[in-house]
Amino acid sequence: MKALVAPSYGPLDQLVVTDVPKPAPGPGQILVRVETAALNPLDAALVVGAMREMMPVEHPFVVGMDASGVVEAVGEGVTGYAAGDEVLAYTHFHPGTIAEYTLVTEGPDVAPRPAGLDAARAAALVSTSLTGECVLDAVAGEAGQALLVIGATGGVGSFVVQLASRAGLRVLATAAPADAEYVRGLGASEVIDYTAVDTLKEALRLAPDGVDAVVDLISRGPALAGTAAAVKEGGRLVSTLMGPTEFERGVTVTYVRMATRDGRLGALAERVLSGDLSVEVTATYPLSDAPKALAEFAAGRYTRGKVVVTV
Repeated sequence: MKALVAPSYGPLDQLVVTDVPKPAPGPGQILVRVETAALNPLDAALVVGAMREMMPVEHPFVVGMDASGVVEAVGEGVTGYAAGDEVLAYTHFHPGTIAEYTLVTEGPDVAPRPAGLDAARAAALVSTSLTGECVLDAVAGEAGQALLVIGATGGVGSFVVQLASRAGLRVLATAAPADAEYVRGLGASEVIDYTAVDTLKEALRLAPDGVDAVVDLISRGPALAGTAAAVKEGGRLVSTLMGPTEFERGVTVTYVRMATRDGRLGALAERVLSGDLSVEVTATYPLSDAPKALAEFAAGRYTRGKVVVTV
């Protein structure tokens, strides 16, 4: 089968679309014929080796972790799926999803694709919506509280804004002028133009006592100490990146890694189908152009929504 492959740790320009063995489902596994796969920042980090200490990969490495497609076959013990079922899945980056076929273990990492939900949006919602829910769980906010979202236009950020606003939080979201209406449409109460003003000063102008919580999807390391300055005493800072475990001020920090649980992926897909939540597919590439897709995505060409590869 054809797949996007990294032969070793190294720059993204080593990526090739080439033939690799077609996987076979073992006990509890589902073989999916991939229709679309979505790109994530972690894909590029795994290729170049930036995560090799925490998340080592075997080479040749098939890239990708989010997919939507059709069940081709099932392994022994699989009871909830059969050949021909349309599904969306998260594979934990092994085996990869930017390929003609991939494997997923039956359980919370796979869900039926609701009738009427196209394959592109189905693949695009997987990691982003699941991570968004984990982030909001960590925020532990209550209706009426103020939440600052830094990085609101990206895949995860867009779901954090939507989920938080649906939960009744007052969302302050960062966006460039071209994306201001987009984040308002997601549910942001106020939009901070980070290209024209200092984000933290503007957040404190809008919430003079400090926000109850901030979700920072951009900053990492010591830079998060500056983000914490926007949070009121006793508030929360939530990040998907690494940084300090404590700050001088009384701010609780939580570093979130995406996790799945039974029923969550399917429920999020149903919410997208119903229109309660939305996912924007900003660009689509064929499998033959997958190396270009990941290179342009990693270079920051797209700051809004998701990029998908069609197989």
